[in-house]
Amino acid sequence: MSTANLIEVLDRFDERPEAARLRERSYQLLPTAGLVADVGCGAGRAVAELRKRGSSVIGLDPDEEIVAVARARFPEAEFRVADAAALPFADGELAGYRADKVFHAIADPAAALAEARRALAPGGRIVLLGQDWEGILVDSDDMATTRAAVQARLATVAQPHAARRYRNLLLDHGFHDVIAEVHTGLLTGPSVLPVFLGLAGAARATGAITDAQADSWIAEQRRRAETDRLSCAIPIFLAAATNP
Repeated sequence: MSTANLIEVLDRFDERPEAARLRERSYQLLPTAGLVADVGCGAGRAVAELRKRGSSVIGLDPDEEIVAVARARFPEAEFRVADAAALPFADGELAGYRADKVFHAIADPAAALAEARRALAPGGRIVLLGQDWEGILVDSDDMATTRAAVQARLATVAQPHAARRYRNLLLDHGFHDVIAEVHTGLLTGPSVLPVFLGLAGAARATGAITDAQADSWIAEQRRRAETDRLSCAIPIFLAAATNP
């Protein structure tokens, strides 16, 4: 997926009311004072929102193109090109660490959490959010093809089950006061149709479903979009903890 397409997809999700509520919940779990890093900040929406709340925040992303978009959108905010496994902060410099839709794409979550602990001050807070990539629950008349498409997409994600493991990952890496929540995102309406089409397209490309299956499934989802019957539920995991 190109950077422009990725940003378009993220914008489409982040503009939904339930996504805004979940971001607000994540902000509530961060400290109100001290420096916060938004790791994997994307186009910078959360950084801008945290600034409006009075937070001192820096957005980090490994993709130079995405960081350029964030800087263009929010020139008053600070963004840096950086990887979760090599944070540009001194030991204990951070009061807060936030990562939304990030850990599924990290090759070594353990290394990223070790780096988070290094950069966080004692008593610093970490907040993780992300979807479970196996829990993509699409309404369809052809569930066999739907399952095959979801499994094909699952195979393209580095850590598809990272989000369901957040609580235990934090405990295993020595964080205290761990809390965990599950929120369900419900995607409906024609604006999310490209997500469904991408699901089938990826499955077709890998041979997980045939051209005939893909065409039939896509046609069904288009009909659903035209009649306001498009529906997909996705569990979103949130976990927060304190650095000892």
